[in-house]
Amino acid sequence: MTGLSFSDIEAAAARIQVHKTNVVSSSILDQIAGSEHYAKHLLFKCELLQKTGSFKFRGASNAVMSLNETDARKGVCTHSSGNHAQALALAAKIRGIPAYVVMPSNSPQVKKSAVRGYGAQVIECEPTLQAREDAAKKVIEDTGATFIHPFNNYNVMAGQGTIGLEFVQQAQEMGTPLDAVIVPVGGGGMLSGISTAVRHLSPNTKVFAAEPINVNDCSRSYSAKSHQLNAVGATSVADGLLTNVGTNTLPIIMEKVDGVFTVSEEDIIRTTKLVWTYLKLCIEPSAAVGVAVALYNKEFRAKSEELDLRNIGVILCGGNVDIVKIARLIESIEA
Repeated sequence: MTGLSFSDIEAAAARIQVHKTNVVSSSILDQIAGSEHYAKHLLFKCELLQKTGSFKFRGASNAVMSLNETDARKGVCTHSSGNHAQALALAAKIRGIPAYVVMPSNSPQVKKSAVRGYGAQVIECEPTLQAREDAAKKVIEDTGATFIHPFNNYNVMAGQGTIGLEFVQQAQEMGTPLDAVIVPVGGGGMLSGISTAVRHLSPNTKVFAAEPINVNDCSRSYSAKSHQLNAVGATSVADGLLTNVGTNTLPIIMEKVDGVFTVSEEDIIRTTKLVWTYLKLCIEPSAAVGVAVALYNKEFRAKSEELDLRNIGVILCGGNVDIVKIARLIESIEA
C-alpha cells in the first residue's frame, strides 16, 4: 500500500476490532481554555482506554490484518520500546501469528513483560538505533517476518485515521460538531491518519498538531517546508513523542494540517496533573501535550478566537505511564 486516502481509513474501520473510545469533557478545563469574553468547549477522545492502553493498537491491528495469509504465517517484526510494541504483539496474537519485537536492553522490565504477556518474542539489543535496526533485519532474514513500522507505514496510518472518523461522528451526535482537532505528534502516523479523515468528513474543521518544544522537529519542518530533525539526545517528559516525523508522514502533514504548536515541559506536567484531577483519567504525559496547547499556548488561544473555533477536540493518545516517575515530576509543579 502506497499513499493514504479516506477509503483506506474506511476499509481499516471495517477490518479492525477496536474499542470505540469515549468522548468526555470538563467544565473546569473549558474555563481554563476560554476567557471572560470567549467561551470554548473541549472534547477529549479517550484513546488511553483503547486496547493496550493507547491509539497504537488501531494502526498495528490494521497492518497485521491487511497481510495476506502467506506473509501472515511468517509473522511480523518491529523495533520499539513503547506503545507500538505492545500493540503489535496483541494484534499478532489475535490473528494467531508470530510477533518478534526488538527492544533495547535498557527498556523498563515492565514494558518487556507487557510485550511478552501479549505473546510476542522479545529480542534484546544494545540501546542504539543502529543496533535495533540490525537486530530487526536479522529477525526478518531468519524468519521472513514482515516489518511493521510504528508510523511510516500507510496501513498503520489508515488504522490511526479511524480515530478521526469516530471523533467527527461522535461530536456531531453530541450536538457539538468539531471546529478544530488537536493531535499530539511524534512520528506523525496518527496526525496523518486523523487529518486525512477529518479533511474528508468535515472540511471546515481545522486540524492542528501539538508537540513538546524540546523535540519540535515537526514544527520546524512545517515552517521550513523541509524535513528537520531533532538534536541528538533531545528529550522530553512526553517520551512517546521523541521520534522525528516520518518521511511518508511529513508530506501528508504539510498538505492537510493547519498549524503546529509547541508547549513547555512545565506546561506538559501541569496539564497531566489537571487531566488526572478533573477528567479522572490517568493519561501519560504525551497525551497531555494537545491539552496543554489548548490551555496554555498563547498563539493557539489567539488563533482560535480569530477563527472562531469554539468546539475543540483533543486526542488523549495513551495511558501507559510510569506512575512513580510522573508522580515525582508532578510534585514539583504547582497547578
